Amino acid sequence: MNDANDDADPIWCPHVTVASVVADENGRYLMVEETVGGAICYNQPAGHLEPGESLLAAALRETLEETGWHIELTHLIGVHQWYSPHHGDHIVRFSFSGRPLAHAPEQTLDEGILGPLWLEYGDIVALGDRLRSPLVLRSIDAWLRGQRLPLTAIDCLLEGTETRA
Repeated sequence: MNDANDDADPIWCPHVTVASVVADENGRYLMVEETVGGAICYNQPAGHLEPGESLLAAALRETLEETGWHIELTHLIGVHQWYSPHHGDHIVRFSFSGRPLAHAPEQTLDEGILGPLWLEYGDIVALGDRLRSPLVLRSIDAWLRGQRLPLTAIDCLLEGTETRA
């Protein structure tokens, strides 16, 4: 950072988010039913990276907070860049795959979350415009095509965090 440039324009920063594509043994996907701006929409467990948090920890946390499910992350599916015309935000989303471990029904879910759902692919496609963003199907489709990177592709150098969740 250069203090001599104090009059320069501020640096643009996109929203960094994570999402988890979690499939069960019956081929259903863990989804979140939520209200956004008064409308019901559907998403994967997803949310923003918090300060000092690794991407892997964020994906595990968001899945638990939005669905009450503990999961094990298995792969990085990909990194998706998108502009939301609805919110006017630029998003960089790290999509992970995971497998369900245990449900914690006593878990208090995040505000606006109506609850978790297990849906088949065709049912997710049929939701159409009720999907929170095109990233929902983009990440599932990438996973179905076999797009998988090892979790070791993510290297976290933050102090006090694990490089792997």
